[in-house]
Order: sequence, then C-alpha cells, then structure tokens
Amino acid sequence: MAETAVCLGTFTAVKTLWEVRIHKINEELQKEKEFRQRLLLVWEERAALAKLKEKVINEGGRAILRIEEEEWKTLPSCLLKLIHLQEWQLHRTSLQKIPQFIGRFHSLVVLDLSRNSIESVPKEIGQLTSLQELLLSYNRIKSVPKEISNCISLERLELAVNRNICDLPPQLSDLKKLSHIDLCMNQFTAVPSALLNMPNLEWLDMGGNKLQELPDAIDRMENLHTLWLQRNEINSLPETIGNMKNLSTLVLSNNKLKDIPVCMKDMTNLRFVNFRDNPLELEVTLPPCENTDEEEQQEMFGIDFMHMYIQESLKKTGMAFLLILISPQYSEEE
Repeated sequence: MAETAVCLGTFTAVKTLWEVRIHKINEELQKEKEFRQRLLLVWEERAALAKLKEKVINEGGRAILRIEEEEWKTLPSCLLKLIHLQEWQLHRTSLQKIPQFIGRFHSLVVLDLSRNSIESVPKEIGQLTSLQELLLSYNRIKSVPKEISNCISLERLELAVNRNICDLPPQLSDLKKLSHIDLCMNQFTAVPSALLNMPNLEWLDMGGNKLQELPDAIDRMENLHTLWLQRNEINSLPETIGNMKNLSTLVLSNNKLKDIPVCMKDMTNLRFVNFRDNPLELEVTLPPCENTDEEEQQEMFGIDFMHMYIQESLKKTGMAFLLILISPQYSEEE
C-alpha cells in the first residue's frame, strides 16, 4: 500500500509539472501569436501608408489624396499620418464607411467621395470647419446628420443619386455660405424648410424626386439663379414664383403642370426655361423663324413658348370674362 501511495504521489507530481509546463508553453505560443499579429498589422499599416503616400499629389498648392477605381472598402487609421491633406478625392473605390477620425482632418477643404458605397455620414464630419465642398453623390446614404451644420465654411453640398434621402435637417439653414446644392434623384416629397432659410443659396437641383408642389414661400430663396425640378410630379406653380427676380434658369420638364402662371411674364431675368413633357391645357405653337440660325436657337418649350402660352392664357381669360359680362344682357333681351 505504501509503495502504491508513493507511485500515485509521484505520478500526480509529474502530471502537475507537465501541466504547468504545457500551460507555460501555451502562454508563450499565444504571446508569440499575438506578437506576430501585431507585427503583421504594423507591416500592413506601413504598406498601406506607403500606398496612400503614392496617391498624394499637389495641385494648385493643395495636398490631394486621389484614388480612383481601386478597392478601399475601409480607410486605415494610418491615414492620420497624412493629417495635412486638404482634399480627398476617392471615386469608385467601393468605400463603405467614412471613418470617424475624419473629424481630425481640420485642413480639409474638399471631401469628394462620390461614386462609392457609403451608407451613412458620421457626426464627426461637423468638426471640419474649413470644409468648403462636400461631394457625396452616387452613394447609398439614407439620412444627413445635423452636425453638417457645423461646417461653417461649406459652399457646395452634393447628395445626388443616393436614392433614399427624403429630408434635410433644419439646422442646415445655419450654413450662411452654402450656395450650391444637388439633391437630384432621391425621395424628397417636399422642398426642405432648411433650403428656404439659406440666405446665399444660388443653385439648386431637385430633379428626379417626388415633389408634387412648391411651397408658397419659395420666393424666400431670393438669391437663387438656377433651379432644376425636372422629372417630378409638380402639378402647379405658386404665384410667389414671380417674385424670384434673380432666377435665370428654371427647368420643369417631365412634370404634371397644366398651366403656366401669368406672373411669370414679369420675370425679366429668366433666360432659360423648359416646360417640355407637361400636360399643359393650351396648345401653343411658335411661329416659324425667319432664318435657320434663329430656328436652331429657338427652344420649343422655352422662353418664347412661355410668353406665348401666357399671352394665349390671358386671351382665353379675357374672353371668358367678356362672356360673363355680356351674358346678363343676352338674358335680359330674351
């Protein structure tokens, strides 16, 4: 029995010793694995940084990161070593996410991430107070963060062909320098109130949305000179549109307009309009031009068409008014 106890004790001691050794070996293997992983990450970051540095160019005194048609679904944190960049131009890179560290690039003037697969915009973008152009067209963005209103230098905002944006945060009206906005081919059913309160808005494209009407307060966009509203469902125009004295380009093709308001005859700055493909009630045909050059320049549903349509509309209204005036006389004679 004593010998058995000694053997059992020896076995237990040996077992414990081996378990300790195995545990230490496993720990060392794990540490070595983690070290190799860290080393691999370091090398990958160095390789990525080297690759990114190759994409940096200087144009017009600006440091620009330009990547086109290369796959960069995410941007590595090593990009922070290029914090001096003033422009990002990343097109067709399959980028899915704007990194949260974007807010640390305080020198950015242009952020152009068009034609990617971005689904959201991080709130940290509001830290870019020097940003003048934010170009995010042809992505998959569904909403716009209110923090963009903190980009106080922003002059140009492009969100075209994201397909699902349906509104803008009212805080964007704080952007006093914003003059150019492209919202075409999204899901807007109304003109966002933020746009009506932008004092310096000059160019707006809301074509290819689901607008059914324009707000009566549209004339609050008093500095607007270009307005694209093609391919919507607009069925009438408010009388207040006649107050937009700076408007020079107005595109309303492919809508559901049945009439052109008379007030538009006094919009003297209007240089280009397009009413093509609307179910207008009056049939108006422009008179033939005297020479071929004028005929080529004449827009079938343009300015001349608009004025002639309004003229015919006034004639029709005048005739209707006369009929109302004289109809009692006929009744009395009878």
